[in-house]
Amino acid sequence: MRIKISLITTLLLIAGCGSSSSVAPHSQASLIIKNGQVITMNGQKQLIENGVVVINNDTIVAVGDQALLSQYNADRIIDAQNGIVMPGMINTHNHLPMIAFRGLGEEGIENRLFAYFFPLESKKLSRDLIYQATRLGVVDLAQSGVTTFADMYYHVDEMAKATKEVGLRAVLGETVIKFPVVDAKQPYGGLEYAQKFIAEYKQDPLITPAFAPHAAYTVSKQKLQQINALSKQLDVPVLIHVGEFGNEAARINDNPKQLSPVAWLKDIGVLDQRMVLAHAIHVDQTDLDLIKQSGAGIAYNPMANAKGATGIAPAWKMYQQRIPMGLGTDGPMSSNQVDLWRTLSYAANMQRLKHNDRTIMIPEQVIELATIGGARALHMDDKIGSLEVGKKADVIIVETQSANMMPNYNPYATLVYQANPSNVTTTIVNGNLVMEQRQMVNVDTADITRHIRAIETDIAAFAKELSKKAITSPSLMK
Repeated sequence: MRIKISLITTLLLIAGCGSSSSVAPHSQASLIIKNGQVITMNGQKQLIENGVVVINNDTIVAVGDQALLSQYNADRIIDAQNGIVMPGMINTHNHLPMIAFRGLGEEGIENRLFAYFFPLESKKLSRDLIYQATRLGVVDLAQSGVTTFADMYYHVDEMAKATKEVGLRAVLGETVIKFPVVDAKQPYGGLEYAQKFIAEYKQDPLITPAFAPHAAYTVSKQKLQQINALSKQLDVPVLIHVGEFGNEAARINDNPKQLSPVAWLKDIGVLDQRMVLAHAIHVDQTDLDLIKQSGAGIAYNPMANAKGATGIAPAWKMYQQRIPMGLGTDGPMSSNQVDLWRTLSYAANMQRLKHNDRTIMIPEQVIELATIGGARALHMDDKIGSLEVGKKADVIIVETQSANMMPNYNPYATLVYQANPSNVTTTIVNGNLVMEQRQMVNVDTADITRHIRAIETDIAAFAKELSKKAITSPSLMK
């Protein structure tokens, strides 16, 4: 028996030696990115110099050093030319179609939301405007390295159509609000619209449909509870504004105890892990405890909040307490940006100013918020937000050859304090090239420009008159 085993073992060893002397076959992939400074944002926040990212179809299959080049063949190889290769950024709060109104109402209007935003939308919004403006906005996002965005607006089926044409990923929430709007003639008509939208897009690879009750002060207790029940049944997110203004508790109906908006949402049984809370400026430690216990995410919008003078969110406390939090720009009339580059420095500097401490919110932490932090806030960190095997291939390349990008001693600091949208050369979503060498792949940008110019011409005169009215009678629509 020993002889038999020995003989078999010897034969196996001989066979093994023979196979090892031949060249091992390469694994096939669809795309390889090489020669990059790879910021993974994995659990160890691993940074790989001269790194390689291997993608097959929509999934990352390998991340590592140059040795991977001898292990994989690919249909396409992109040379990052010593640029920064990183997860696509995630904008966790927006109202993207408002990009059609960007730059309006900037004359110092006191009650800008009610005296300007809402009347402008009431008069000029349409299904076509929402589609055309979303196309422009998604191109703006793609050109700046944002690969996923979360949005609350109207006619979100048009937004989904435009988003997919460009090729980005989005969480799109149909707005539910207590008065008639462009896509719902009856109060709360957005609830039915949302259910139809969810049914249509629930299995879409790029679009995550959601409910978007506007705020605790614009949606009744009963409707919020109905939305919560439906979100559980359909397993979809709920996007909502919370704690943006200091007087929200007083504006909530059916709040006899004058609970904070966060405590009130908890009290009525709707604060849970499917919620994403936009702003969360006017919150205290009790509120933060409730948010953490619930598993809800937070969208921190420092640039928009500074511009609107609404306050500075306690984001450093949230970060320290490991509350899921990402960065947002808010709507294009709130910060006038949809990209996150300036928001990165605001995210750090507003907290340093608030706490009088320049040692907090270091660049590595800010990039965390812009990537895996945003994924956590949107409850999507199992799929996106970091460059790890098995995750969706949402990747951007940021060149480091331009004057503003040199020197590059610390890539995190370079990104937070030096970079701008024009430094993004390549945007990949779900393994597909959306922008390559600053050229959009899937859409005709000249056609988008023509439609936006027509919208601009149509809106200009009305917007000018509305500004005059809002300035002279700021309390008309309070």
